[in-house]
Amino acid sequence: MTTILQISDTHIVAPGGLVAGRLDTADALDRLVARIGAIRHQIGVLDAVLVSGDLSDDGSAQSYDHFKTLITPLEVPLHVIPGNHDARAPMRAAFADQIPGAGPINWDHRTGEICLIGLDTLVEGQKHGTLTVETLTFLRDALVRADGAPVLLALHHPPFSCGIRFMDDIGLTNQQDFADAVGGYAGELRIVCGHIHAMMIHTVAGQVAVSAPSPNSTFAYDRRPDAPVGFHTQEDGCLLHRWDGGFQSIRIGPNDGAGPFPFKID
Repeated sequence: MTTILQISDTHIVAPGGLVAGRLDTADALDRLVARIGAIRHQIGVLDAVLVSGDLSDDGSAQSYDHFKTLITPLEVPLHVIPGNHDARAPMRAAFADQIPGAGPINWDHRTGEICLIGLDTLVEGQKHGTLTVETLTFLRDALVRADGAPVLLALHHPPFSCGIRFMDDIGLTNQQDFADAVGGYAGELRIVCGHIHAMMIHTVAGQVAVSAPSPNSTFAYDRRPDAPVGFHTQEDGCLLHRWDGGFQSIRIGPNDGAGPFPFKID
């Protein structure tokens, strides 16, 4: 069995800062990390932590240093990809031990039985995402290297439309190119992403795609054309992906509530 914990859209800033003057994203991540630590005996061994973009809210070196301090208590190998709020140069400097020295932040690793692939959709200075020709070539080559093994494939911007207008307006511009690249993979493939601060499940080229919630905020699922643009302060946890002859994806909420209480049997 191989188990990957996916955390997304942490939006960390320098210590003491608030996002949008309201969100204490560091406190939210700190509490989520503590929650994961408290249930490690329940969920079992974690082989890696995948952070699917927007580690930082402002792309500053201070924010990446703060993120690393907050995530360290998990004591699990960490893999990161950039989101639209990230900046490649300071992110590359902060994670110099794992990020390639130039170009898009694309990588692939064998983790247990899984081939883990990370893709860069960042268009610096913009909110939408794009897979460049270089990144699409990397993806196709990485799938060849995977050679039929189970693949967990991560990118920040969802390769599907979510139905929330203001998020789809800043979505992935070349979803069909992505679908064409993954559609022919012969093995099991699970696509995971972030960006929309909500768990959604979609089918892309015959493959299951799952978006992750955010530890600190959500966007309402509001399909009206004139839906308000903004976030809600609802904290929504993270995802756990398991391979045990098949993929299983589980949401871990930010708290567990009271209990467990026994069922009453009459």
